Amino acid sequence: MAAIGNRGTVTEAAGFDADADVQKLRGAMKGVGTDEAAIIEVLAHRTIAQRQRIKEAYKQAVGKDLADDLSSELTGNFESVILGLLMLPPVYDAYELRNAMKGAGTEEACLIDILASRSNDEIQAINAVYKKENGKSLEDAVVGDTSGMFQRVLVSLLTAGRDESDTVDEAQAVKDAKDIYEAGEARWGTDEVKFLTVLCVRNRKHLLRVFEEYKKISGREIEDSIKREMSGCLEDVFLAIVKCMRDKTAFFAERLYKSMKGLGTTDSVLIRIMVSRAEIDMLDIKAQFLKIYGKTLYSFIKGDTSGDYRKVLLELCGGE
Repeated sequence: MAAIGNRGTVTEAAGFDADADVQKLRGAMKGVGTDEAAIIEVLAHRTIAQRQRIKEAYKQAVGKDLADDLSSELTGNFESVILGLLMLPPVYDAYELRNAMKGAGTEEACLIDILASRSNDEIQAINAVYKKENGKSLEDAVVGDTSGMFQRVLVSLLTAGRDESDTVDEAQAVKDAKDIYEAGEARWGTDEVKFLTVLCVRNRKHLLRVFEEYKKISGREIEDSIKREMSGCLEDVFLAIVKCMRDKTAFFAERLYKSMKGLGTTDSVLIRIMVSRAEIDMLDIKAQFLKIYGKTLYSFIKGDTSGDYRKVLLELCGGE
């Protein structure tokens, strides 16, 4: 999908002056205490490209790394947001994936959110950064950390080989829908490979056609069949792929909603989406959120977070 202009809440700061920003940031970290408001004022209102220039100017002026200095001043979720804002998109994604697989247990939601929603170019960039920074391929890391059919779906997504053309092959779409139906609803047990082959390989337009056809054959939306036929991470990753194909912004709106509704907040999900989509499609995610849930994303964040963490997220959200 081609980006239609910039649908982000974060846009280029006019009259940008990297050196002036460096002075503001230095001032915010000088002496006792930290001026978090000044840090938010600068970093939440600059584009990723502008932040890279601030990082270079900071290193030149101070002889130290801006991220390191901020890290020693800040803590918790607020620190996570600020450090995320300083990274280029593939670097942030690779960093998040690495963290999701560190230590005992795996944050599968992170693997799913990122790998199901990124384009081929984005996945190739993430693969390159991951290899460079961790000395081993992302595929090796994923294989070492996941298993079964879930692992196979992630490995397929990591090849970054999805057809990204606009071509819909009618006969193939009908066959694909039939294959999935026969692999799932129409038989005892599920042949998940058939789902993988269709959902991880075909282009978006073709898949939308497959989903229509599937509904005709089975009388059900494909999402409902996936929920009936599968469970756990495999169900989650297939649902994420289908939802991203239908409407990526609605997928992110739902992830944000679920991260905040009910008891407690899944901050890792909230932070990852707010940071990674702020400059891409946050305006559309907000519109979807309001449309689906009848409440603003802004009001949800406001009611669910606090302190400087809340302040920076609300800036990234860009008002009601």
